[in-house]
Amino acid sequence: MKASAGKILMLLENAFPQDSRVSHEAFHLSSLGYQVTIIAQRWKDQSFKETLKGVRIFRIPEVNLFKKSNLKSSRLHTLWYNLVSTAGYIFEYFYFTLGCFLLSLFINLRYGFQVLHLHNPPNTLVFIAAFYRLFGKKFVFDHHDLSAELFLSRYGKKGGLIYRYLLFEEKVCLRLANLIIATNESYKAIDMARGKRSDRDIFVVRNGPSKEDMKPPIRRRASGKMNKNLLVYIGIMGPQDGVDYLLNALAHLIYKLNRKDVHTVIIGTGDSLPDLRIMCSDLGLDEYVRFTGYIPKSELLSYLSAADICLDPNPSNPLNDYSTWIKVMEYMSFGKPMVSFDLKETRYSAREAAVYVEPNNIEEYAVAIRDLLDDPIRRTKMGRYGYQRVWSELSWEHVSKNLTAAYQTLFNPEY
Repeated sequence: MKASAGKILMLLENAFPQDSRVSHEAFHLSSLGYQVTIIAQRWKDQSFKETLKGVRIFRIPEVNLFKKSNLKSSRLHTLWYNLVSTAGYIFEYFYFTLGCFLLSLFINLRYGFQVLHLHNPPNTLVFIAAFYRLFGKKFVFDHHDLSAELFLSRYGKKGGLIYRYLLFEEKVCLRLANLIIATNESYKAIDMARGKRSDRDIFVVRNGPSKEDMKPPIRRRASGKMNKNLLVYIGIMGPQDGVDYLLNALAHLIYKLNRKDVHTVIIGTGDSLPDLRIMCSDLGLDEYVRFTGYIPKSELLSYLSAADICLDPNPSNPLNDYSTWIKVMEYMSFGKPMVSFDLKETRYSAREAAVYVEPNNIEEYAVAIRDLLDDPIRRTKMGRYGYQRVWSELSWEHVSKNLTAAYQTLFNPEY
C-alpha cells in the first residue's frame, strides 16, 4: 500500500516524537503510504515545523498556567489546589484546542486531509472533529485515557459535576467517531458500553515497544554506586502514577528491612516531580535515589540494560485499574523482572514476568523487592519469560497489524 493511500491529520497534546505510542502509529501509517500530518505540543528547543520519517509535524508552544503540585498539606490548601488546577487545565486544554483548530484550517487549505485522528486527552478536541464532520471528513478517536477516571484518580474525587461533564464529553467522542482505537480490551468494553458502539467499530491497538526503539546499548552503564543493586523506574510522574507509593516502599525496604544495598534511578518527568524530590529528601532517601528528569533515549536504555529489577508502582485507582502501561512492555523487552501492584491489565501484559503485590500495599511491595533481590535464579527466569512474551506477542511489530486493519476498514468498508 503506497502512493495516495489517504491523508491523515493527527492531534496530540503531548510532544512528538517523544510520545512513543503516537510516534509508532504515525510512522507506521506513513510507511504504509498514508500522508500523515500531526499537530503536537512544542517542547523547549523543538522547531515549529519539521518532517520526520515522512511525517509532517506542526507544533503549538506549550503553556503551563501554574505549577501543579502533588503534596497538599491542609484542607484549605487542598481546596485551593483543586480550584486553581481545574481552572489551569481548562485554560490549557482550550488553548491547545483553539491552536489546533486554527492550524488545522491552514493544513486543510495547504495540504488537505481526509481523516482527523484525535489522540486524547483532552476530549475538547472533539469540537474540531465535529466541525470537520460537517464537511464529510472522517473522525478516528484514539482512546488513550479515560478522562473521567483520570479526574477521579488525580484529585481523589468520587463524582461531581466535572466528572459527569467529562463522561458526557467522552460519550460525544465515542458517538461521533467513524472508528475507535482502544488501548486494550478493558477500554474496548467501556467504549462499547458508554458509546453504544458495535464491536466492529472498535480496534484494539495495544501499547508495545518496537525493535527499532529498544535496541540495547553497546555498553552497559554502571549504576554509579559500587556494590549496589540497581532498581529502575521509567515513566510519567503525576498524582495518579504511584511514584509516592514507590518512595514509601523504598523507605520501608531500606530502613525497616535494612536493605541498604540498593540504588534506585527514577527516569521521567511530570507535574509531581518537584514535590517527589522533596518527599524523597524528607524520607531520607537522597543517598539511595536519583531522579534523572527527562533524558535522551540512549541514556534511558543504558539504565534499563543495567537494571537488576524494574519497578511498576501504579496503584489501584479508577484509571489505573483499566489501563495498560508501555513501561511494563519496555521492561520486558530488556528481559527485566519487575514488581507491580496486582492490576488486571498489568497482569495480562506481564504475566510471569512480574511479582504481583496487593494493590497499594507499600510494605508488601518492599518485601517483594527484597525477596526478588535475594533470588537471582527467579529474576533470570522471569526476565527470560518477559523477553519472549513481548517479542513474540506484544511488540509493536505484532500489535500494529490492528492499526493497519483499522485504516483499511476506514478507507474500504468492504475490507
